[in-house]
Amino acid sequence: MKLRKFLKHLREQGCVLIREGSNHSWWMNPSQNKCSSVPRHSEISDQLARKICKDLGIPFNK
Repeated sequence: MKLRKFLKHLREQGCVLIREGSNHSWWMNPSQNKCSSVPRHSEISDQLARKICKDLGIPFNK
């Protein structure tokens, strides 16, 4: 999955960017108070995207 598409999905689900690290970005789901890191690669595997969505408490849509 392309990073831009995945980040758009996170925003649509109500997640917000907390901060930028050197290799990862930290995202938070304020409604459930859950956080997860998202690597800054041009592509993210579906397995990793599914794990991040699970960490944030949102559905994964491919």
